Amino acid sequence: MASEEELFASIDILLKEEPQLPPPAERARLREAAGITQARLAEALKLKSTQSIKNWENGRSDPTGARLAAYQRLLKGWAAKYPAPGTLAATPAPPAPPQPEVPETVTGPAAPEPQEVTATPVQAPAAPERPATRPASTSRRPAAKKAAAPPPDPRFPHGPLAVLDADGTAYGVNGIALDCSATTIVELVEWTLKESGLGAPKLHRYGKDSDPLIVLTAAAAAKFGLPECLEDRRGLRLAEDHPVVKQVLKAKWELTQRGFGPWARIYRKTQGRDRQCVQLAILPWDALDSRSWPGVSEAEMEPADIARVLGIYAQRVITPRGSTAVSGLELMTALRPPTRPVRDEETGNWVSGHNAGSLGTEPVAPAPPEARPEHPVVVSSGWEGGFVNEEAYQWVRDVDLLTGQEAALPFAVGLDLNTAFLAAAARLMVGLSEPEHFVRPKFYPKVPGSWLVDLSHIELDPRLPSPFTPDGTRPAGPAWYQTHTVAYAQELGYNVEILEAYLRRETGAYLDPWHDRLKTAYVETLADLGVTKDLPDAEFLAAMEVHKQVDPAMAAVLAAIKGTVKGGIGKLFEGPQGKGYRDGEEWPAMKRSTWAPWIRNAVISKARVNMHRKLLNMAKMMGMFPLAVLSDCVVYPSPSQSPLDFLPYAESGKPIPGAFRLGPTPGLAKLEGVQDMAWAVDLMEQGYNPARHIKGDGHDAVLDDGE
Repeated sequence: MASEEELFASIDILLKEEPQLPPPAERARLREAAGITQARLAEALKLKSTQSIKNWENGRSDPTGARLAAYQRLLKGWAAKYPAPGTLAATPAPPAPPQPEVPETVTGPAAPEPQEVTATPVQAPAAPERPATRPASTSRRPAAKKAAAPPPDPRFPHGPLAVLDADGTAYGVNGIALDCSATTIVELVEWTLKESGLGAPKLHRYGKDSDPLIVLTAAAAAKFGLPECLEDRRGLRLAEDHPVVKQVLKAKWELTQRGFGPWARIYRKTQGRDRQCVQLAILPWDALDSRSWPGVSEAEMEPADIARVLGIYAQRVITPRGSTAVSGLELMTALRPPTRPVRDEETGNWVSGHNAGSLGTEPVAPAPPEARPEHPVVVSSGWEGGFVNEEAYQWVRDVDLLTGQEAALPFAVGLDLNTAFLAAAARLMVGLSEPEHFVRPKFYPKVPGSWLVDLSHIELDPRLPSPFTPDGTRPAGPAWYQTHTVAYAQELGYNVEILEAYLRRETGAYLDPWHDRLKTAYVETLADLGVTKDLPDAEFLAAMEVHKQVDPAMAAVLAAIKGTVKGGIGKLFEGPQGKGYRDGEEWPAMKRSTWAPWIRNAVISKARVNMHRKLLNMAKMMGMFPLAVLSDCVVYPSPSQSPLDFLPYAESGKPIPGAFRLGPTPGLAKLEGVQDMAWAVDLMEQGYNPARHIKGDGHDAVLDDGE
């Protein structure tokens, strides 16, 4: 006979399975009871029309992402104020017990870690005993406006992370400081789990809570017996016989296959569903790369400021689990967990099942043209049919195609698209299952896949890059392309005859929640820096010119968000590392279920097509042609130093859709830099790309292809 605890756990699962929203008729009743029109609700939820509201209220569709959360919150508020006839106003219910977690799928660069699950107690767990607190120490920088934080989870009263200094002060979010008496790494792990109150709730109902993160300053690392720097510069980990590693293992704790490095995960296999795991980040070992976290170092920030930067990133994006690239990949899985509880029809028990719309728990082999030349699929099959080459633009116009009128203009102005890859990820349908091979199929522009087609017959204006190759040259013959590239050829009015294709039957907008969360984080962080969506274009340019000086901490958060986008996409196609690798061997990254080069192809293809469409519209509207393009940066000859003098505007003063538009949201443009036209022409004559150097601050642009 089942125990009371087992029965309660089963009931808890049923409770979690209840619909996320009330029935459609109840949604309409609540809105009408509040006296709100569909048009007003659509405006509040930033919808373009009332049709979505109508669909939600007649059951045709439901909101997703950020709108789902906002709509849920609104309906709950209305339900409390306007209970259904014959019912009493609901009283606040106690927090529901956490849902049983399914086996963990590791998405970092290491091989899969041991499966770990969480507990489902009968009652909601009490918050850990609150340690003594004291005000955080004064920062070298003046205090700045704090970012708005979500309501704290009662299980994690002190936020997601803390930065620990040698004096035992652990600086957390919102200025809190905790007393930590640990003198060894083992004691630190136990204090973190039992006393700190650190951690973060899961981002999806089928996901898992984020492990607490402890960041060690150089002095704290030395206090715990860690060296000032790692001798193993290739493996980036302590030797297995190091005293700290031996101490951890002796206490029955374990390390992941990444070992004890800049981002060390220490965990313990436990009985039942209890989960014990702590993430460490070691600052003196360059855990925070200056490219993704500019200015976030002990030389430039106090521990309390570092905690503020990482805390805001954790609240808006995810608790860091490694580099921003690793965190970008982790965020995909956190928002699209691979599994969910399902009922076994034969036994009636709840088991782990596939969560529709996710990439699952097992890696999917790519089609040969989607793989790398060294991939086992390619080597074992002897594939010689070519590869998909969807990469970002690196194009410079032939200097002989410059007109005298263009060369006489005084300036070269660079425009950069905000997080172009993130904009491309919006509503992007991608394949989620095994590829299937087809010979001479009909082309369907809405079916994601890889297509072999000859686009060499398409002749476009040579003053524009070809949309079909990364270097902008005309294709030489048949080649493999992702769906968006082929669809764009069709959009331009050309016939496409497919020779072969690899398509997937299961598809979905896998990156949609990832896009929504990162877009919100990006826009909110820019707003904290004084760059808001309501600024006129001239004021937007002025605000962007000084935004990094408004608050260096928030500027670092912004840089980390951008690194999360670029690195997360890059991780989808991560290659082998190390001198000992041989072609045809498996490597750790390809063993992840999130190793999905076809998804990266789709993002970059769409981003490049989006760029070309804007270039073409600029030529049609303004008669302007670019000098060079590098990924999401384009350089135009200009009569002045301001893009306001050559971007298309209607007589009303509003930007004309279709071309480049200024603004702070993903896909809109900002000023990248200005140089003399003679400077740009000189670089073009030497074969260099002016878009790479247009900033003029000694920091050349790099391709957004991830890490």
